[in-house]
Amino acid sequence: MYRCPFVVTLLAFSSAWAQSTTSCLTSGPTCTEWVVLGGGPQRSLVYRSFPLDKRNDAVTRVLVSIHGAGRDADNYFRSTLAAAFLADGIESTLIIVPRFASNDGAGCRDVLAPNEISWNCNSWRSGGAAVSNPGVTSFDFLDEILRKASRKDLFPNLKAIVITGHSAGGQVVNRYEMTNQVHEKLGIPVSYVVSNPSSYAYPDSERPTAEAYAITAHSPGYIPQSAPNVVAFRAYGDARNCTTYDQWPYGLRNHSGYSAKLTDDQLRRQLAARPTTYLVGELDILPLAGFDGSCAAMAQGPTRLARGEAFGRLVNEKLGAHHVVAIVPLCGHNARCMYTSDVALPLLFPKP
Repeated sequence: MYRCPFVVTLLAFSSAWAQSTTSCLTSGPTCTEWVVLGGGPQRSLVYRSFPLDKRNDAVTRVLVSIHGAGRDADNYFRSTLAAAFLADGIESTLIIVPRFASNDGAGCRDVLAPNEISWNCNSWRSGGAAVSNPGVTSFDFLDEILRKASRKDLFPNLKAIVITGHSAGGQVVNRYEMTNQVHEKLGIPVSYVVSNPSSYAYPDSERPTAEAYAITAHSPGYIPQSAPNVVAFRAYGDARNCTTYDQWPYGLRNHSGYSAKLTDDQLRRQLAARPTTYLVGELDILPLAGFDGSCAAMAQGPTRLARGEAFGRLVNEKLGAHHVVAIVPLCGHNARCMYTSDVALPLLFPKP
């Protein structure tokens, strides 16, 4: 059957337009894209709900969601899509879930594609350099994602960017919030949602007492002391035996990788100035799912819930920030439960 060239061209354009404006809702390879770093050919994978290189007038917000220690970006893509559905944000949100793949032989053995960057099994959480390309850090990867997502020629109606992460991903967001150097350069408001990490990068050498968090944030079976502590934060009393308590990424001492370019004072200023919510599960009080029981982490509180409450309080009281601690009822250490909760949805999908 004969078709005139104009009709053929129109059909091809319509097909391409549909592919660029219809959300991609599968965790399979059709919803992935490569981000080239360091001038190439090294690259890292992202799952995304819309292409990063095609114009999309419907997108009003970007949500970058960081996976946990299992580096299961496909699973986090599904959980974030579920949250977008509940928030009625599927068609208006560009969801991006980067994969910090690692095959460094130190406990991480992901299968890598040709030229796929292998990140350090642990330091990808704090802006560490790639094993396969030491000139590139994991936070450079996030920088490049944000630069792509904030292009006005491709997403002209973009109004907000939210960066969130759960568990180890929450560690990423806590450190990236205070270290990144693109926040003010994107031309789009950026906010951060730190969900249930095992540890935080403390801005000073003080650590919380039991006064810094609620009794319900203790481990099950906790019995309060007869006389409460009089202060919420004080100098850490076991520094001689726990020499790592203030070392990066638990504190700012000897901060390295991406963060090495900034001074301690710059990190503190950025930490306090940027809009951040600490999203913590009411039931995240058990040492499960990669819970960090090291002395440096235990210095920050007995549970993830306690650590989140304490850190948010310290940043507000000591640095004059206006951060929010949001507790999700009936959720433990589970990203799907956290992200699809009524508490989380307006934070992850803010109205334009």
